[in-house]
Amino acid sequence: MEKLTNHTDKLIHYPQIVQQLLTIYAQTKPAYGEIEVETIFDTQRHHYQILHMGWQHKRWIHQCVMHLGIRNQKVWIFKNSTEHDIAGDLVELGIPKQDIVLGFYPAFMRELSDYAVE
Repeated sequence: MEKLTNHTDKLIHYPQIVQQLLTIYAQTKPAYGEIEVETIFDTQRHHYQILHMGWQHKRWIHQCVMHLGIRNQKVWIFKNSTEHDIAGDLVELGIPKQDIVLGFYPAFMRELSDYAVE
């Protein structure tokens, strides 16, 4: 897929790519319990999440398993408690590594990655 470099292209396409990817991920239900998988897309503030809600035996589950955002024309991965390689999948969908921030790591650790620091 062609890499996006134009500011306007990023503002239009990055949210679409993130929503597309999270929608695909959300189709997979957890193997345990009676858990619903929901997507939450705040397109005005650019926050995108996958939420697990439901019962696992007698325990209530309410957990954000993925949280991505868009800040300063970059896709920030704030949380990923799944086995999915979100960053790798975003690259495959056309977002360059320099536009992806692994926000769940502190800046000094992000400097050691192939991805953006901020």
